[in-house]
Amino acid sequence: MHSPLRLYGRSGELAALETLLTRLRHGDGGALVLTAPPGSGRTALLAHAVAAYRDRGAGHALHAVGAPDERWVPYSGLHALLCAAGPAPGDPDRVLRDGLPPAAFLALLRRLGGGRPLLVCVDDAHLWDPDSRAALAFAARRLGPGSRAAVLIAAGDEAGFAGLPALRPGPLDDGAASALLDRLTGADRADPVVRGALLREAAGNPGLLTALTARLTPAQLAGRAPLPHPLPGGDEVLAAHADRVGHLPAATRTLLLVAAAAHAHEPEGAGADLALVRRAAASAAVPPAACDLALHTPGGTAGALRRAGDRVHFGEPLLRRALLHRAPPDRRRAVHDLLAGLLAPGFAALIQRACASPGPDAPLAAALEAAAAPPRPHADRATALTHAAALTPDEADRAARYAAAAEQYRLAGEPGRARAALARAGAAPGPAHHVRGLLALAGGPAPDAHETLLTAAALLAPHDPGRARNALLGAAEAAWAAGDALGYLDALTRITADGADRDLAHYRDGMCAVLRGRIGAGHLLLRRCLDSGARDPGALLRAGAAGLVLGDLDAACRAGTRALAAVHAGGADALLPQALEHLAYAELRAGRHARARAHALDGLRAARRTGGLNTAAHLHAVLALAASVESGTRECAAHAGAALAGAAPHGLVQAETLATWALARADLAAGRPAEAAARLDPLVRPGPRRGHFATRMLAVPCYVEASVLAGRAVRGGGAEPVAEAVAEFAVWATRTTDPQVPAQLARCRALLAPVGEAAGRYGEALAHHDRAGGDFEQARTRLLFGSWLRRRRRTREAREPLRDALVGFERCGAAAWAARASGELRAAGEAVEVPGPSGAAAPLAALTPQQERIARCVAEGATNREVARRLSVSTRTVDHHLRNVFAALGVRSRTELAGLLGNGG
Repeated sequence: MHSPLRLYGRSGELAALETLLTRLRHGDGGALVLTAPPGSGRTALLAHAVAAYRDRGAGHALHAVGAPDERWVPYSGLHALLCAAGPAPGDPDRVLRDGLPPAAFLALLRRLGGGRPLLVCVDDAHLWDPDSRAALAFAARRLGPGSRAAVLIAAGDEAGFAGLPALRPGPLDDGAASALLDRLTGADRADPVVRGALLREAAGNPGLLTALTARLTPAQLAGRAPLPHPLPGGDEVLAAHADRVGHLPAATRTLLLVAAAAHAHEPEGAGADLALVRRAAASAAVPPAACDLALHTPGGTAGALRRAGDRVHFGEPLLRRALLHRAPPDRRRAVHDLLAGLLAPGFAALIQRACASPGPDAPLAAALEAAAAPPRPHADRATALTHAAALTPDEADRAARYAAAAEQYRLAGEPGRARAALARAGAAPGPAHHVRGLLALAGGPAPDAHETLLTAAALLAPHDPGRARNALLGAAEAAWAAGDALGYLDALTRITADGADRDLAHYRDGMCAVLRGRIGAGHLLLRRCLDSGARDPGALLRAGAAGLVLGDLDAACRAGTRALAAVHAGGADALLPQALEHLAYAELRAGRHARARAHALDGLRAARRTGGLNTAAHLHAVLALAASVESGTRECAAHAGAALAGAAPHGLVQAETLATWALARADLAAGRPAEAAARLDPLVRPGPRRGHFATRMLAVPCYVEASVLAGRAVRGGGAEPVAEAVAEFAVWATRTTDPQVPAQLARCRALLAPVGEAAGRYGEALAHHDRAGGDFEQARTRLLFGSWLRRRRRTREAREPLRDALVGFERCGAAAWAARASGELRAAGEAVEVPGPSGAAAPLAALTPQQERIARCVAEGATNREVARRLSVSTRTVDHHLRNVFAALGVRSRTELAGLLGNGG
């Protein structure tokens, strides 16, 4: 027995095939037509069906592969099928001579089955002669319940098979194409630049992707040798696409070539101007009647062209490329030249002239470069600059134009094309280094981006100080993401800001002052950034960062909102994920968790679309922090895991710190303080810092709470690191205007205070909360205060803060924390029922908080010893509580407990 072929991105098609095979095994026949362009995997799907059917041994299959022999006419397709079937009743020569009535062919299929289910697979049925297709379609339409035969037909189009159930496999999506490329390249994965070029060129066609990959050498795949241009290996698939319209009249084929060429100056996916195509077709001597038939009749171009209003689209983008690829060069250039003459002077005409040019053309290249200017969209500017570079005879000018095209592709959110343009730029030291550094900042190791951008700044400074300054800002951003405070300071201090850019000078001097300990002077300068009327997205993002450093979270949110609006207005898709990340983080810090989650999800989609892997890691960390408040451990762990997986190889210390903090906060909500303290300990303890220099202080309140609840902050049990963390947090509290920090500091001191002072400290914290607002942090303080009162048997006093905590958590949607508060409130003698995030609160309603924590740990599979270590209690205590849990819940085993709490898997 052999396994069916592994197919990528075809889950829907495989499910439909499985349905057909299942019905056939139960005695119900049927038919299915697979129609897809060449290279889409029609044959692979048929082979999968045959292999799967034979492996199950439920019947037998006939498989007619390939084009029929042209000697057999009529019914050459049926002859091929009969040859595949082997000896069959009747005289084959008479079949070929006289033909076979469709009804007789249907009877033949049933007879070939011999009473057992029969699967008939026909490949390339569009190449069969018309009579054979008609007989096959007649038989397929009449195979139904009780026929014990099924026909699976693969064809390039549906001609002759109308009315039969059809599947139309489209191009592979990005994930499936990437998975296929991973399999094709094996252990030696392709270089990112090469990978992007292959995926873009293949356009989701698995056959084309396979052919292109097979023609590259190992050195080319690894990026050690330059890629050929154009990429070789696609001729066969493109030729097969072009052959699909080869039977059309010459005038129709001319119209198709005109439409393909008319797409050259249009944005991707916009189609071509119908009026222009009509005028060009008339100039190319296409009769008006033929043009009308092709453009207004669905079958006029065999489905190749689709009209949508005043635009014309190709149903399959590869067909457009195939037509241009197969056309003789002189004819292709003539069509482009014709279009250029019909267009008004301007951008579109220049692009068509560039496509018509037979070789280098310095004046045309200069005109294209001049046309690549604002306010034209970045993608159009990149297209113009790429054509300009290809037409440039001077090597240095050509490299500079390719580097400029790469920058525009980057801003358009197309990093793959940006890297491909850089690969063709060769020696353009300053601009190319700048773009490479910015691409690494978005999707590569942050330390590499830092060094590359510093080098770019040094190369650009003598002749392009504006770009040199932007490179230094990028280097500072990379150092910040990597947690390199000295590198951040170094990059900022190299920036020279003239009097015209006072906002940048205030930001530079203010951030440097804060990091060097001159807090008052730094805050004064950063406040000026917030008070300015900046409209540039970069300046607004810096203003938002200044607001976060100041602790003015409302101002940070306002700046983030304005930055997002500016990015939308400017059309730079590459900046959209970053703007959404800044806004989501500011909203998270301000306690607006639902808004932060919504903006982070939008940012994550934009980051995936534009290749912003590093931004995606930061956004996953933001989503993990939001989930640690709202959703509980499962969703938090998923986002934190994604953040850490992206952050670790790229040195993103800030994302790592935030994701770890999120996991610890989710542990606290779930009643696992020991795990929370263990996670946070390396981030906040004195000594070699593993946490981010600007965000590690945010996790200190969670660290103190976790350490105290886990018993790690008692004298002789590790109290010194916790006390030192609180002392450092107290110093930091004097440097920020974040309204929540004074309350958090008072709460930390209450947790560590002697019994006689704790109540006063909690009162102080709650007074700060009353002034600052913020449901979540205030509810956390009330929860800790109520728990402290309950543990001292002051249950009546405990109920009010616990009740207020529960209401606060419910108000801000903190379901996991509400479940913890309800457990404490029940333990204080008040009957409540609040569903927890996993829906397990109802079975646990009869348990005390400690019993509930033990029950959850055991349901997750922990042994008594592991539970004791996790909760910092003795195994004897765990055993005692577990017996009471079993009695209260009416279960007799750990397995039953896991099933009751939904952890049976």
